[in-house]
Amino acid sequence: MHRFANPARFMRVSQKLLPWLATITVLFLVAGLVLSFLAPPDYQQGESVRIMFVHVPSAWMAMCAYTSLALASAAALIWRHPLAEIAAEETAPLGAVFTGLCLVSGSLWGEPMWGTWWAWDARMTSVLVLFFLYLGYMALLNAFDDPTRGRRAAAILALVGFVNVPIIKYSVDWWNTLHQPASVLRMGGPTIDPSILWPLLVMAVAFTLLFVTLLVIRMRAALIERKIRVLDAAASGALG
Repeated sequence: MHRFANPARFMRVSQKLLPWLATITVLFLVAGLVLSFLAPPDYQQGESVRIMFVHVPSAWMAMCAYTSLALASAAALIWRHPLAEIAAEETAPLGAVFTGLCLVSGSLWGEPMWGTWWAWDARMTSVLVLFFLYLGYMALLNAFDDPTRGRRAAAILALVGFVNVPIIKYSVDWWNTLHQPASVLRMGGPTIDPSILWPLLVMAVAFTLLFVTLLVIRMRAALIERKIRVLDAAASGALG
């Protein structure tokens, strides 16, 4: 596995893949938005159902991004993979954005549907905790004079905080919440009408591709920045 953690190899492969990733991402985003606007109003939610085409995929990505953060943190702690450390650091801001989008879009949907912008039910509260975990991770990275200690502390927080992901997933089954149970990923198959389900799935794929594309861009930028710092330090040492 260590050969896949080679920064130089990552830069070569990502340079070739990035244009394709970006193009496919844009195509899926455009298709998802078009399908979302063409979808009929829901018989209960009316036009407000269109918020779900952003809210649900952003909720999925909030949890998927944190899962990626935890896995990358584990790889960085256990195997000292050079790319795993960078992947974790660059995943956190993206996950925070998706989680924030999930909270905001959920509030916009909740006001006309539930009559309130916010309710302290299990799922909403656990997603808010997830948002603070992302912020805590990013804060810990820069909380120590020694960057290594900051990365280690942030990685430990990411691993401990992962317990919140299954809580978010199963909160609607464990507690009485305003949120409905799973209606897409369930044993008996989706319970959503195809006219709503397909735009939702296309947007989910689009959000996933967007996350991967932005992560690759951020990782490439971080590697370039580190290389510049090393060259500057070497130049300063030579001049000294």
